[in-house]
Amino acid sequence: MGYLNQQVGYRKDLLVNRSKVVHGRYALIEPDGCVINQIPGFVNCDVTILGSPLMGAHFVDYLVHIHPNGFNNGFVEKDCQTFMYVVSGECVVNDNQRLTKGGYIYCPVDSPLSFRNDQEEDCVAFLYKKKYIPIEGYEAHQVVGNSKNVEKIHYEGMTNVEIQNLLPSATDLGFDMNFHILTFQPGASHGYIETHVQEHGALLLSGKGMYHLEGEWMPVQKGDYIFMGAYCLQACYAVGEEELVYVYSKDTNRDIAL
Repeated sequence: MGYLNQQVGYRKDLLVNRSKVVHGRYALIEPDGCVINQIPGFVNCDVTILGSPLMGAHFVDYLVHIHPNGFNNGFVEKDCQTFMYVVSGECVVNDNQRLTKGGYIYCPVDSPLSFRNDQEEDCVAFLYKKKYIPIEGYEAHQVVGNSKNVEKIHYEGMTNVEIQNLLPSATDLGFDMNFHILTFQPGASHGYIETHVQEHGALLLSGKGMYHLEGEWMPVQKGDYIFMGAYCLQACYAVGEEELVYVYSKDTNRDIAL
């Protein structure tokens, strides 16, 4: 086991950290203190597990640093679907698709996702898996794209907040989840504090802000990870001079089973 930020030994400063985990409700995890996990199948990769059922999520989120010549020849788990978003660098997925920064791939249930880094620089990827909930007459399909080619839509009537839908779940009931990117201009915010059953796992791609999680306003910035459980009160403000941007998952298109 190693540390994501490569810092070891004693530090000159106090032991402080912005991370906070309230099991089953929400979590804010900053990069400092995150560890690297050895997981079979990930070769020459540094893998950090961010969100998981152990904190109350019904999915698993990973941050993967794929070093040059790093690869996974078949990331798959029975009954699960997977999604990969490239934060930086580039890699080849499923042998013939090249993803650059902002690129993504969705693999439907029980379809292996393979990737390899054939470049001289690291590729950093946000990786996700979740049990698929089938419904009769519908099924999901592979999707490959890049966020730079996805339409930006004004979010709930606000011209300084934009959303991108990376998957077609709004029109295709075969998908039981979606990935979105939200972009807040400096000073922009949600229009209200949200309360809903859908869970989120979010990785901040740029900027700084203040995030409301169940009554507490917490400072966040690029590189942070946020888990929001069902009915977690949530909203954010963008602060500073840079856009606040994050990519996040959302379960959708399914009833709640009893």
